[in-house]
Amino acid sequence: MDSPPGALPWLSAYDPDVPARLDYPDKPVFALLKENVRRHAERTALIFYGKKISYGQLGGYVDRLAGALKQLGTGPGDRVALILPNCPQYVIAYYAVLQLGAVVVPVNPLSTERELTHIVRDAGVRLAIALNLLAGRMENVRTALRDAGSPLLEQVIYASMPEFLPFPLNLLYLLKQKSPPACRHGLRFRPLLNGSPALACAASADVRRAPAVLIYTGGTTGKPKGVMLSHYALVVNAWQCRAWVNTAPADRLLAVLPIFHGFGMSVCMNSILLSGGAAILLPRYQPGEILKAVHRHRPTLFAGVPTMFTGLINQPDLSRYDLSSLRGCFSGAASLPPEIKRRFEELTGGRLMEGYGLTEAVTAKCANPYRGVNKTGSIGVPFPDTVMRIVDAETGARELPPGEVGEIVLKSPDIMLGYYGRPEETAAVVRDGWLYTGDLGYMDADGYFYLVERKKDLIITGGFNVYPREVEDVLYMHPAVKEACVIGVPDGYRGETVVAFIVLRENAAAGADELIAFCRQNLLPYKVPRRVEFCPELPKSAIGKVLRRVLREKAGDYK
Repeated sequence: MDSPPGALPWLSAYDPDVPARLDYPDKPVFALLKENVRRHAERTALIFYGKKISYGQLGGYVDRLAGALKQLGTGPGDRVALILPNCPQYVIAYYAVLQLGAVVVPVNPLSTERELTHIVRDAGVRLAIALNLLAGRMENVRTALRDAGSPLLEQVIYASMPEFLPFPLNLLYLLKQKSPPACRHGLRFRPLLNGSPALACAASADVRRAPAVLIYTGGTTGKPKGVMLSHYALVVNAWQCRAWVNTAPADRLLAVLPIFHGFGMSVCMNSILLSGGAAILLPRYQPGEILKAVHRHRPTLFAGVPTMFTGLINQPDLSRYDLSSLRGCFSGAASLPPEIKRRFEELTGGRLMEGYGLTEAVTAKCANPYRGVNKTGSIGVPFPDTVMRIVDAETGARELPPGEVGEIVLKSPDIMLGYYGRPEETAAVVRDGWLYTGDLGYMDADGYFYLVERKKDLIITGGFNVYPREVEDVLYMHPAVKEACVIGVPDGYRGETVVAFIVLRENAAAGADELIAFCRQNLLPYKVPRRVEFCPELPKSAIGKVLRRVLREKAGDYK
């Protein structure tokens, strides 16, 4: 299935300043950050609620935390869990752990005790750096591990949000806390920075073969699996992302996507900081806070998921804010409804580029061009040094021509080392160097790719294939619909029945019959939902991806 570069149809769609191939430094991630610390010591690296941290300050923090962790016994190959939201402590800890030759294990701070215990055991975590508000949960996990005779999670370092908040926000935050969390059995993050010697020299790293990050998939279909990513894979993906929009030191990126997720880690942290630009950190998604941050800090770039853009365009006071600084916005992790893209670009004047990626290849692997033809509904064209194909979904052996739907497979130098401790599962998805994504799509004659659906989300009703995205795109066209998600539920007669879950806009009204009739006007009969359920909000993962599994469970209540 390999093709020479000249035979790749999408290369003609590249912007003039984007090459077909890139030169990647054969260096660890932290070494590239250090280069920017030397070059741009006075430039702003991080902005956190108005507090600015320069590259020089960031480099100093990283060196001192690395020195502290080394004194605590952390060394090459050790797993260190980061259980923090978007904050300066996460960024500092991430690069400090890598500088030691240890492995970063990013963890969603909203994880339950059961989920935390699974990741700690599976990854072999001995040290965690966590938000102090999680102290009770962390102690329960440590107790359960000790009771089971496990030596894991020996130490926990606790970080608090006020440590890097500017005055007077730091005092207001403390006043809001009814009682400070008890961290009796852990160390404090900030004192480690103030009282530890800087690490004079970094550990050597096998940039291509040793894992730098062990990141767990979302677990939306079962227990999360650890994806092993090398330093080289992280650098490749960051270089590809920054080349796509020509990221420069003058750029500022609004980082509200969780940087414990692959999308946020690469696009919102590595790519911008390794370019010498600034990351504006927001700990959680709140549409009003995003609008204020754009208005105040003037970011040039923003990355989000469709639900974020949906929330922004539905803010009643959107016109009060100046969003003109945004020169480029990325959307990924889920399909972007064309109506949402149209309305966002119309309301903000920003360029919204839909893309596609997956944790097994760090994150983004293709996107619509920044300046060139932006095809609504398409996930764009592959990044430099990335080859994508459509193969038959049954065997995966036969390449399909343009226009035919099959499974998306790809080759790129940033594909994972494998699933940690799961060689059979790794072999099932990485075959002869090709990553089989499990996503269904097609390529058009110009080399643009279109995501149809994940294999598991395909609905088969009466022998016909129904792709949920097609139905959702129609529902988003209805003026009363704010959010829509379509699933298939078991049906003894048809095999599956199409069911739509709807969130209505504020002060809007529409009944199930009206929405079904609207779909009949725009879809073939077998694609029309036979049932519509209304809900106040859709269940979502940490990055805002709609959890269809939860809706399938809920749909069972209506059988």
